[in-house]
Amino acid sequence: MKLALTPGIKFLLPALITLPASILGLTLFGVPFLLSLVAIPTAISVFLVLRVLRDDFKWRRAAARAGARMPPRVVGSQWGNWDVLKTMLKAWEEGYIGDYMVDQMHALGSLFDMHVLWANLFLTTSPQHIHLMLATDFANFEKGPTLRNSLESVLGQGVFNSDGDMWKFHRSMTRPFFSRDRITHFELFDHHANIAISLMKERFRAGHAIDFQDLMLRFTADSATQFLFGTCVNSLTVPLPYPHNVYRGHSQETQADNAFTQALLQAQDVLILRQRKGWIWPLGEIRGDRTAGPMKVIRNFIEPIIASALEKKLDVDSDKKAREIGDDDTLLDHLVDVTSDPTVIRDETLNILLAARDTTGITLTLVMYFLSMYPAIMARLREEILDKVGPERQPTFADIKDMKFLRAVINETLRLYPLVPFNVRESINATTFPADDPTDKPYYIPPRTSIAYSVFLMHRRTDLWVLTVRLHHTHTQAKASLTPLPASAEEFDPDRFLDERLKKQFAYNEASFMLVRLLQNFSSFSLVEEAFPPSARPPKEWAVCPGRKGIEKFWPKVNLTLYSAGGMWIKGTDVEETSV
Repeated sequence: MKLALTPGIKFLLPALITLPASILGLTLFGVPFLLSLVAIPTAISVFLVLRVLRDDFKWRRAAARAGARMPPRVVGSQWGNWDVLKTMLKAWEEGYIGDYMVDQMHALGSLFDMHVLWANLFLTTSPQHIHLMLATDFANFEKGPTLRNSLESVLGQGVFNSDGDMWKFHRSMTRPFFSRDRITHFELFDHHANIAISLMKERFRAGHAIDFQDLMLRFTADSATQFLFGTCVNSLTVPLPYPHNVYRGHSQETQADNAFTQALLQAQDVLILRQRKGWIWPLGEIRGDRTAGPMKVIRNFIEPIIASALEKKLDVDSDKKAREIGDDDTLLDHLVDVTSDPTVIRDETLNILLAARDTTGITLTLVMYFLSMYPAIMARLREEILDKVGPERQPTFADIKDMKFLRAVINETLRLYPLVPFNVRESINATTFPADDPTDKPYYIPPRTSIAYSVFLMHRRTDLWVLTVRLHHTHTQAKASLTPLPASAEEFDPDRFLDERLKKQFAYNEASFMLVRLLQNFSSFSLVEEAFPPSARPPKEWAVCPGRKGIEKFWPKVNLTLYSAGGMWIKGTDVEETSV
C-alpha cells in the first residue's frame, strides 16, 4: 500500500529533515547540542529576514530603473502583517464580500500590496490591469504553482488548473465539442426544467417557499452530468429541503441521497479556504487532506462511467479515423476519441462539471433574486418572453439571441455579482502596470508575484459608472414612458446593457432557456425572508451601510464561486392559478 503524505507533512518535510540534520552535523563537529539547538533556528530566521530585505531592496531598485514605482503597501500592526491576514479571513467569514479590501482600495488606490507573511500579494480593481493579465499580456501571467498546488487535489491538471502547454492541450481537447450549438442541448434542458418547475408548483400549492438556489444547482447538476457523461445524477428526484421553520422530516434523507452534490460543495469549501490562507495553507491540513473524503464520493461516481466508456472504445477499430461529433454525443464520447488516459478525462470532465453546475445554477439564483426584488423588471422581462416565444412554446436559439432585455438582465446580474468575485494570477517576468492617472509613474510588477484581481470591486467603482445614463421604464397598460436618470454603480439597471452582445455559449443558453420556461409558468416571484435560516440573514447593522450592502436581503458568500448563504427562498404565482 502506497503511503500518502498529508499536505501539511509535505509542506514541513524539508524543515523536518534539514533542521535535525543540521543540529546533528554541528554536534558531530564538537558544537554543544544546546548551542546548536539555538544557533540553527536563529541562523534560519536571520537568513529569512535578510532575504526579505534583499528582495524588497532589489524590487525597488528595479522599479526605479524602469521609471516605475512599487504599489502602495498595506501596513499592519503585527509582524509579517499577520493581523492583516486575520482581518481578511474574518471579513470573508463574517462580512460582506470585499469588506476589508474595499477599505484599502479607497485608501490606497486601485492597486496595492497586502504583503502578507513577507510575500508580495497585489490586489487590483483596475480594468486596465485585468485586461493586461487576461488578454493583451496573457502569456506573461499564469495561475502559478501556489494556486495550482492548492487546487490540484480536486481539479487535477484540468483546464481550470493548468498553465502553458497543458492548458492549451485541454483547451484543444474540448473546443471542438463546444464549437456549435446543438438542438439536443435544449431538449435536455427542457426535460430537467419541466421536472424543476413541477416541483416548484407542487411546493407553492402547499403554501411553502422553495430554496431556489438548491433547486437550480440540482437542475444544472442533472443537466451537466447527462450532458457530460450521458448519465444523470438525478438530484432532482431527492426530496427538497423545507424552510427552517417548517419541519417535514426530510433533511436527513436529503443529505444522504444527495451525497454527490454535497461532496462537490464540501470540496469547493476546502479549496477556497486554502486560497485565502495563501502559501501557508498546508499547515491547516497536517493530519490529512480535507478534500479526500468528498473526492472519494465524486470519483466513485465519475470513474466507473469513464472506465465503461474506455472499454467500449476498445471495441472500435483502432485504425478508424476520428469521427465527427454527433448531436447526441456527450463530452465523454468526444474525449475518449481524443485520449485513452482516464486521469486526463477525469480531470477535464470534473473541471467542466463544476463550471457547468455552478455558473448556471448561481446565475439563475441571482437573476431570480433581482426579479423578486424588482417587480417592474420581472414584468418587463416576462412581457418580452411572451411577445417573442409565447406562453408555452419551447424557445429556440434564434429566440434567445433575439431577446435583448433577457440578455441585459443576465449581464446586469453578473455585473453586480460576478460568479468569481476574486481571482489570482502570477507574473512570469517583470512588467509594469499603468497608473490610473496617466501622468503618474507606472507600477512595477516583479517576476513571480501573485496578483489578485477583483471583478466584483471593479464593477462597483463609482468612478467607472458615475457617468452612465439609463432609461427608466414605467409601464402602463397603454405604453412605456422613457425617462433619462443617472444610474449608479450599485444600482440594478439592465438598461445599461441593452447594447451589449454576449457570445453564444452553453451556460448562457441554459440560463436563458430556464428563465424563459420559468417566466412562461409563473407571473411573479417574491422573496420569503422569514424562510432563510436566522444565521444566514444579513446582519441588522448592515442596514446603515452604503450601497447594496445596506439593502440586500440575502448574504452573498464565496467558495470557488459566489452563492447565497442559507439558500434563496422564494414563492411564485402560477399562471394557471391566476388565469382561473
